[in-house]
Amino acid sequence: MQLTPMQKRYWRRNLRITSVLLAIWFVVTFVVAYFARELDFTFLGWPFSFWVAAQGALIVYVVIIWYYARAMNRLDQEHGVAEEE
Repeated sequence: MQLTPMQKRYWRRNLRITSVLLAIWFVVTFVVAYFARELDFTFLGWPFSFWVAAQGALIVYVVIIWYYARAMNRLDQEHGVAEEE
């Protein structure tokens, strides 16, 4: 099956959005958590690294999900493949 130029453009933009968001997820999950151990001070009775890992990452994950849904809905509408409501 050959893809039309419009389908190729849609797929390229879809992959770009997904790749960027996966890179952000990786940084938040592994890089920030790795360096959070060095944040050695107490915040509200708990180590600050705990707050970074437990709260900050969850907020970023929710923002990633929100942005992905928003971006893909726009992309679907631009290419005429949006779901009917």
